[in-house]
Amino acid sequence: MAARKKARKRALDVLFEADQRRASVSEVLNARIECPGTEAALADYSIQIVTGVAESLKEIDAVISQASEGWALDRMPAVDRAILRIAVWEILSNPEVSTAVAIDQAVDLAGTLSTEASASFVNGVLGTIARTAPTDPAGSDGHPVE
Repeated sequence: MAARKKARKRALDVLFEADQRRASVSEVLNARIECPGTEAALADYSIQIVTGVAESLKEIDAVISQASEGWALDRMPAVDRAILRIAVWEILSNPEVSTAVAIDQAVDLAGTLSTEASASFVNGVLGTIARTAPTDPAGSDGHPVE
């Protein structure tokens, strides 16, 4: 598994835990950094994702809500919410990752970790967001960054 793919999964774990515990994302992140338990220490990219999502959570949730017509955030499976938050942060705030890679990785996580319908739901929401997002400079040389 590629390093960034693993980092996304670990970021997903932190975001999911915070959501389930109804705790602050920053609080859960700090706890995982201080005491990773049986897991390896969080990768720098995991920390970057979680920090970015935490700093822009209201904006990210607004983008997801607008793109997921008919689906309130609180009706979505928690795993899907976390996956969408990661991908939206990557699409809107991380020029090192191409939109196509962010969507592909999110769909892969949803297909592996969530409901049967989640992969197509996540793909549809992110496709809508990608069509309205600013031009993506990453991957413009034909080599998407993973």
